[in-house]
Amino acid sequence: MHPASTAIRSFFLRGPAGQLEALLNEGSPEATHAALICHPHPVYGGTLHNKVVFHVMKALNSLGMPALRFNFRGAGLSQGEHDKGVGELEDVRTALDWLDQEFHLPILFAGFSFGAAVGLRVACPDPRVDALVSLGTPISPVDDRSYDYEFLKTCGKPKVACAKCANPSKLG
Repeated sequence: MHPASTAIRSFFLRGPAGQLEALLNEGSPEATHAALICHPHPVYGGTLHNKVVFHVMKALNSLGMPALRFNFRGAGLSQGEHDKGVGELEDVRTALDWLDQEFHLPILFAGFSFGAAVGLRVACPDPRVDALVSLGTPISPVDDRSYDYEFLKTCGKPKVACAKCANPSKLG
């Protein structure tokens, strides 16, 4: 295990709908992977500062990985408007492109709730992504959204999912 740098970079990615607010927790110079972590639904208050997203970043960064978190369009200081999970696919691609250009390392994707639902669709077919972590994956929302994960049947990448992570009080 290689200790990660404690340096944090705050910057903006050039996204398709404008600037995307981003935070990078620097990793170890010996890192073997970089990590992308996506946050829960922005309409319901989800941002890159969400406590689950923060703790996932800390865990991956403690393994030496540089860990990138960003706000989807319309969240935090990111420009644009929420696009019901459609335009957000491009936001994830933007973050993956940046990680690849910056580090040239295989990428581990992690998403929480909405971030998992959107990010899995992009990360699964992307050859730069080696493994997937899905936390609090939404299955049956209370509104008109629907989630279809049929594409995961043909995704041969290692996957870890935690259904109870949507409600941390159920962990234990």
